[in-house]
Amino acid sequence: MGKFKAGLGRGLDALINQQSHNESNRPINYDEIKKDDGKQYDFLAKIPVDAISSNPFQPRMNFEPEALEELKKSILSNGLIQPITVRRVENDRYQLISGERRLKACKDIGYRDIPAYIIKVDTDEAMLAMALIENIQREKLNPIEIGLAYKRLMDECFLTQEQIADKVGKDRSTVANSIRLLKLPKEIQESLVKEEISSGHARAIINLPSAELQLDVLQKIKSGNLSVRKVEQIVKKYLTSTDARQKQKSFPPKITISSANLNDVEDKLRKIFATKVTCKQKQDGAGEIVIEFYSNDELERLFELFEVIDKSYS
Repeated sequence: MGKFKAGLGRGLDALINQQSHNESNRPINYDEIKKDDGKQYDFLAKIPVDAISSNPFQPRMNFEPEALEELKKSILSNGLIQPITVRRVENDRYQLISGERRLKACKDIGYRDIPAYIIKVDTDEAMLAMALIENIQREKLNPIEIGLAYKRLMDECFLTQEQIADKVGKDRSTVANSIRLLKLPKEIQESLVKEEISSGHARAIINLPSAELQLDVLQKIKSGNLSVRKVEQIVKKYLTSTDARQKQKSFPPKITISSANLNDVEDKLRKIFATKVTCKQKQDGAGEIVIEFYSNDELERLFELFEVIDKSYS
């Protein structure tokens, strides 16, 4: 898939609002939807499961066998309540947008057909955006899968955190915190996926300035079955302790400004503070640095970080 054009930055209204699902249950003849008459597709119909290819933009990385078995039993007892969503790629071929668990369950059961919303999606960038947003809203993704989906919306669809929050119905701080989880060491991310720790644990751990300290706290959580509140207290002690200052000798990274390029300065400060930073400079050389925060937790994290920086240079 080639690099997407930045045109999607205008938002998804033109892509998704025009493609909203038709909730009517009107019967549609399968042969009727094979013709490409150039019109907007918005059908609800039964289509062969073998005519549907997988979603190349699927954000889900893990399928829990137990949950899949429960879904199969539910479908056998009550039928498939929520149709899947697809786009037509050829006259008799379709590509999944959302509902991979439902499609897999129906295939395993032996169903030949499946109810599906058939939506017209013309470009891969629109497909990616719709697939990610549909899955975030409808599927039970783990916190890392959600964070990766948000990051793809930012990196590949050029959406801001505000636009993502608006589309998925979340606060911007929720989106920002989900993306921050991706900075944790792989071992901690895996523990989060396996539900050995909660998102609350992970958000507390991420405030520590080094992977060594983060992994140390992870082991304490596992061995002591610690609550989120207890972990927050441990993290706070680490941040103010001599031991913490010794273990993060290289933190924060020293900023060396070799030119007047404020974009480079902003990028380095964003990496340090893990939030949006804006630098403004006047002609006389004076200026200001604006560090943004989106919740009380974020503000407290920044204060703790300032304390660590102050003590490491004192």
